Amino acid sequence: MTEVVPSRESALDPVSFDLQELESAADLVYRVMSPTPLYAWPKLKRRAGCRVHVKHENHTPTGAFKVRGGIVYLDRLCRARTKIAGVISATRGNHGQSIAFAAARAGVAATIYVPKGNSPDQNSAIMGFGAKLVEFGRDFDEAKHEAFRVAGIENLHFVPSFHRDLVAGVASYALELFRGGGKLDAVYVGVGMGSGICGLIAVRDLLGLSTEIIGVSPSKAPATALSYAAGTPVMHPSASTFADGLATREPNAQAIATICRGVSRWVRVSEDEIAEAMRIYFDDTHQVVEGAAAAPLAALLQDGPRMKDSNVALVLSGGNIERARYLQVLRGETPATP
Repeated sequence: MTEVVPSRESALDPVSFDLQELESAADLVYRVMSPTPLYAWPKLKRRAGCRVHVKHENHTPTGAFKVRGGIVYLDRLCRARTKIAGVISATRGNHGQSIAFAAARAGVAATIYVPKGNSPDQNSAIMGFGAKLVEFGRDFDEAKHEAFRVAGIENLHFVPSFHRDLVAGVASYALELFRGGGKLDAVYVGVGMGSGICGLIAVRDLLGLSTEIIGVSPSKAPATALSYAAGTPVMHPSASTFADGLATREPNAQAIATICRGVSRWVRVSEDEIAEAMRIYFDDTHQVVEGAAAAPLAALLQDGPRMKDSNVALVLSGGNIERARYLQVLRGETPATP
């Protein structure tokens, strides 16, 4: 098992809310979409040796959990500013779909930057929601810096990948999970920029629960795991994983502060383990699962007997993967990384 433990806590304040604010954000989300299913799959239980609940965030209007944050962010932005020339952001896919979807609902023009060679499926979905798509740079972080630069030149509102309002929105899935899963011993969640795991931490603490929250990231995109171990953001020169939603080189400081104070431990998983977890999801639940969403299952299976007879939840964060890559996985292959 590849696991790291934090050496110290960050001096920054973690993201925090009161329950009323999160309930209000959830109400905004439910005007647009219904709560997603939470299923305990018997074949996964047999395979993992523990009761396994899956939170199906692949069942949202964009096929991923991120849309919850986009809905809340754009609503609050439009209430605070009556005149918006447009919004701009950067993504590998799900965050971009979220902002494009929410901006279209709000009647605001959206420009989304993606790295060159980004998933054609994600690109077409972003454009399908009416956003302008621009390809730039070798990875997410280079696209992000260019989008921020262009925002200043064109007077556009830059939407970051981590923000308190995004966390408030995605925390609605955590409310559903903790209220619907009974007494959970642990939740495994994949971590990119951190909005999902920070929402889980906030809700768990507000509800006074003792559930372990376990962060998961690819071994080939180690920045967040290294940051957790160090207790402060640690940049890394590469994030060469096919699990696009977890591919970041530059962690957010406030996200890391929240993670360090609220996460029990961290598990890093290989590309082969992620691909195998995608196949297992198909075999055991008949769900199409993207790489980032399969990482929590890969971590649970890596943990093995450690979680025997526990009551565990996995966040299936999205199902957005193009057909060619998914066929590779189903053939028993592990997709090449950028």
